[in-house]
Amino acid sequence: MTNSAPDTTDHTKRGAYNSHRERQRKRILEAAGKLFDERGIDRVTVAEIVNTVGIRPSTLYEYFSNKDDVVWALVADLFADAVASAKQTMDAADTALAKITALLEFMADQLANSRPAVRFMAEFDAMYARQWSPERLLSLEAQVSPGGFKYFRALIRQGIADGSLRPDLDPNLTMHAVINAVVGAQRRLASLGNRVEVEYGHPIDRLFRETIRIILLGLRAPDPPQRHRKRKRTS
Repeated sequence: MTNSAPDTTDHTKRGAYNSHRERQRKRILEAAGKLFDERGIDRVTVAEIVNTVGIRPSTLYEYFSNKDDVVWALVADLFADAVASAKQTMDAADTALAKITALLEFMADQLANSRPAVRFMAEFDAMYARQWSPERLLSLEAQVSPGGFKYFRALIRQGIADGSLRPDLDPNLTMHAVINAVVGAQRRLASLGNRVEVEYGHPIDRLFRETIRIILLGLRAPDPPQRHRKRKRTS
């Protein structure tokens, strides 16, 4: 009796099919993201996304139920990429203050290098406030970054213990306040762009980095007081 080689035909076909679906999904999201940035989420229709990609409407509905699902899929992908990149940057730092600094510098790089994505998230925020539930966003955050809030609490406690952060910070509140302030500034600056530069006379990247600098100054533990040594008199 001889052993026959395993039949890999079905496996190969499944792999090719899955790769095709992933490419198709990516094409839809890239086209939608570009349209959203050019015209605004509210003004873009499913028909326009379909025409831009060059597919039938039925093909899009194999992947997404409606335009809302397209928007949320873009948010999920952007969020997952940001979490992975930020974690890699923060893991390389030693103290809690250095980790927070790395996170905020990562957000500054986002503003400088990925402005369309930041503008999209600013528009998403406005729509989220009007028509989507907090539960949907919390569910997404839990999928992409399980235990995210616990990590922030632990980070503040770590900073108080290692002496890099102020001892009077609230582990349950501080990072929530910091993230909301920084995200709000980042998305506002990305949305208004050169209008802010004309109004304040500085590039938005410089304004944002100054915001970060001030926040970090507020988090940093104060330097220990200098002890003044008395000079001995010499006769």
